Amino acid sequence: MGMRHDTISDVLSIIKNAEMVGKKECVTPASNLAKQVLLIMQKEGYIGKVEFIDDGRSGKFKIELKNRINNCNAIKPRYSTKYTEFEKWEKRFLPARDFGIIILSTNQGLMTHNEAKAKKIGGKLISYVY
Repeated sequence: MGMRHDTISDVLSIIKNAEMVGKKECVTPASNLAKQVLLIMQKEGYIGKVEFIDDGRSGKFKIELKNRINNCNAIKPRYSTKYTEFEKWEKRFLPARDFGIIILSTNQGLMTHNEAKAKKIGGKLISYVY
């Protein structure tokens, strides 16, 4: 694996490719941000168990797949957004209203756009999943 520029896009493309070929699990590079994104995806029911594997370097995640993901991707550049603008981003990144999540980084940690909307806070867009 040569691409070390963006762990999130690496992790999400590994998950997406593994899901497309019907695998039951996959292994991705680990990072703190990746962990937080995976925990949200898990909480939202897109993936199963996430297990950290210590390889003596930055580590890896073993992820249990549920074949629930149609698409997921990192959002580049990481646009900053106000909570009043979420609808614009939903139209851009999600296929339908109330279908899928946008994960963003806020001053209260990572959360879905729905949580951020409820708390009336904005942040930086990290990725989307549906």
